[in-house]
Amino acid sequence: MKVKEIRNILVEAAPESYALDWDNSGLILGREEKEVQKVLITVDVDDGAVETALEIKADMILSHHPLLFRAVKRITDEAFIGRRILKLIQADVAYYAMHTNYDICRMGMLAAEKIGLEETGPLEETGEWLGVPCGIGVTGTLKEPESLLEFAARIRTRFGLEELRCFGADRPVKTVAVCPGSGESVVQEALLKGADVFLSGDIGHHTGIDADAQGMAVLDAGHYGLEYLFMEDMKQYLEDKTEGRIEVITMPKHLPYSVIL
Repeated sequence: MKVKEIRNILVEAAPESYALDWDNSGLILGREEKEVQKVLITVDVDDGAVETALEIKADMILSHHPLLFRAVKRITDEAFIGRRILKLIQADVAYYAMHTNYDICRMGMLAAEKIGLEETGPLEETGEWLGVPCGIGVTGTLKEPESLLEFAARIRTRFGLEELRCFGADRPVKTVAVCPGSGESVVQEALLKGADVFLSGDIGHHTGIDADAQGMAVLDAGHYGLEYLFMEDMKQYLEDKTEGRIEVITMPKHLPYSVIL
């Protein structure tokens, strides 16, 4: 298959036009006519992902977070981003990113399904996708109320988290807001939606205690803690859509930091 054919398949899952204005989703490096036999899927295009792509002779990388967010003036081996780009270009590895378009079209609902939420809707609505409202994050309800500690323990097990920070004392939980990745910008939306708990990542100290003071507990799973779902989801999607015509490999799940107890 060619890069442009795979791109068309990816666009069916999350159109590039759904990405937010500041984002850089889409085909970032490579030739549309390049033949692809092997795709590597990763959350971040870090040094490990680049080296893995070269080792397994991947023809294309698919990531969630873009390697490039803004324009660069120089691409040299003097900077770590430049070194990654040069290695990929020299090896003729195409590179495609699905970031906020994936968040809006798939990520929130994927997390909500894993949690077991019902009566779901977008946390911050941005438009419509497949005939229903879509946006950043999801709100929903639990089938039965749980205590905050019970809910947190279930989330930690369900997502395989090494740590889970909690702002707020134990309390009943029924309405849940979830935003995989960084949720600082939508905390107010979660409060307005009447969430008992907000599950996200990258929550600052003051944001957490202020949310608790307004009656909403906050669970911080870290930026990576929920977003790694992208890899297995898109692996299954590509395998189903390409019917075995390409090999799809995912990077191992790993936190970009260590938890020292």
